[in-house]
Amino acid sequence: MKINGMDRAFMVIGENVHTTRALIKRNKRVNLDENGGGTISYVSRDGTDGQLPIPENITATQDFQEGRVKHVKAALHQAMHGAGDLADIGLNYIRAIVEHQEDAGADFLDINVDEVSLKKEEQIEAMQWLTDKVQGMATRPLSIDSSDIDVIAAGLAVYDGCNGPPMLNSASMERPSALDLAADCKAAVIVTAAGESAMPDGTEGRVKNATTMIEAAMEKGIAANDIYLDPLVFPVAVDPEYGRDCLNAIRQIRERFGPEIHITGGISNASFGVPGRKFINEAFLRLAVEAGGDSGIMDPVQNDPAAALAPIAPGAPSQGVAMAMEVVLGQDKDCAAYIKAWRKKVIR
Repeated sequence: MKINGMDRAFMVIGENVHTTRALIKRNKRVNLDENGGGTISYVSRDGTDGQLPIPENITATQDFQEGRVKHVKAALHQAMHGAGDLADIGLNYIRAIVEHQEDAGADFLDINVDEVSLKKEEQIEAMQWLTDKVQGMATRPLSIDSSDIDVIAAGLAVYDGCNGPPMLNSASMERPSALDLAADCKAAVIVTAAGESAMPDGTEGRVKNATTMIEAAMEKGIAANDIYLDPLVFPVAVDPEYGRDCLNAIRQIRERFGPEIHITGGISNASFGVPGRKFINEAFLRLAVEAGGDSGIMDPVQNDPAAALAPIAPGAPSQGVAMAMEVVLGQDKDCAAYIKAWRKKVIR
């Protein structure tokens, strides 16, 4: 995606084709009936309204009972196992997600089926099915994402390259063998700053782990511009240092490795647990790009990177984004001022 005012493209890794994705029950798209079931509303690219029936394997889950509707998981179940029109509806729902992500500027489509089942063989079956279907309806390359390297390998084996080389999400010090798989498949690869057995707790740990993984990827013959470093974005509401640590790591990694590698990250992770998440996401995104980031693992439909990164007059961001920047930079203890402004509807 080309952003006005940026001297390089901003690479969007669209994250919405994920079985982890949930809508809260009170979302206007969720239509519950008196029998405990219901449907999920959606709109296709051509403007056609649709209704995805929520299957029993979703309504019977603890997530559903606690108010969360795993809508992509529901669509995948209907598409793979639904009878008659239900299969078509499930596939159309997935197609709508793919098309809206592409229309919003996604450069890669990240697909993940980890919550389909606890059984590896069922995850592999779902990943192969979804990879095959999505690559046939998409115009962008896929990012194959899983916590299990065997599931990633299964997806990459099905990917036919018709939309360009794939991406592997992800390699880390905990599973360095993913780099061999990425090299063999000529895939771009997200490498994370995670340690062998724990997450880094500051800037130094992130930079050290990131350096190890970037250098290991290069040693495998993976080109620098196919390496996407994820410095690990943690919720800023948990610790006021998390935002600064991540931004400082981005800055140091960019200085160390220059302009060829990409620096990405899960943008919405920053806002977890805070109201008005869009402001936090946009603030973190802007600050990350200023530090040297050039990519984001994100939903471009909910957070338009072109709008978030558009040039603004010096010292004149919106009040919501200005206050959110203070949260990200650890200048608003416990997010107190931001949350107070949100509750009083000073920012919206």
